[in-house]
Amino acid sequence: MDIVKIFQRFPEQANCLAYLEKVRWNGKPTCPYCKSDNSTPLPKEQRHHCNNCNTTFSVTVGTIFHHTHLPLQKWFLALMLILNAKKGISSRQLARDLDVNKNTAWRISMQIRKAMHQAEQRNLLQGIVEMDETYIGGKPRKGNGEPSKRGRGTKKTTVVGMVERGGDVKAQVVKKGCLTSRHLSMLVRRNVDIGNATLVTDEFTGYVGVSRFMQHKTINHQVWYVDGDIHTNTIESFWSLLKRGIIGQFHKVSLKHLPRYIDEFCYRFNHRKDGNLFGQTLARGLGVTE
Repeated sequence: MDIVKIFQRFPEQANCLAYLEKVRWNGKPTCPYCKSDNSTPLPKEQRHHCNNCNTTFSVTVGTIFHHTHLPLQKWFLALMLILNAKKGISSRQLARDLDVNKNTAWRISMQIRKAMHQAEQRNLLQGIVEMDETYIGGKPRKGNGEPSKRGRGTKKTTVVGMVERGGDVKAQVVKKGCLTSRHLSMLVRRNVDIGNATLVTDEFTGYVGVSRFMQHKTINHQVWYVDGDIHTNTIESFWSLLKRGIIGQFHKVSLKHLPRYIDEFCYRFNHRKDGNLFGQTLARGLGVTE
């Protein structure tokens, strides 16, 4: 779906509400407060009255749309813009596209990122799995006497990722002190089906412990980058996409919110072939698991 189809399919607020009710309740409204399905529709207010707890509710209660004063059509357009932006879209650009202020656009984008949370993606990676780390952050300012180091000597934020070749990617922020064999091995056990996978990494010593419990192959980047099926090009291409988005679109991301942005890039990558990503993401935002 694209933004033109959004305008055509959801021209008014009523169309948006009807679609959300169909996705969330499938024709049987349920009170989000007492879970009763004994309710009466209030068409003029676009809400429902619960005959059990004697309160009114709408389909947006308890969802990413809760307490919004914006037309739902703008939410749907924002969702489509974010899903279609391979390298992300900044809140200022979103504000210009939706004709809202930047703070509103930022809140919309952060609420949508809640629906992209990686916690819902619990499938273990299988087959050939590439693993690598990257570092997010800007260069030191000139003249402050601080050297600009690269790789593991930098003070930037560390992000570790794993990608199933031809499949999904998982990435998360880790503390610099957690790049040890013990911590990286625990990370592999939580995300990889160790009995049905082969891990491919570079020769960083932190990955040495993985060989004790699963198949592990390494590539020496000082000699070559590809040795048959042994390479980390897939995860490195994902890092390139992530960094281009953060540097080129968002420019600066705080450590507090960086995990949300990483979830967004992982979500788009993992669902790049899904035909109904718009509907699936809306269902997640409504708390409906598919």
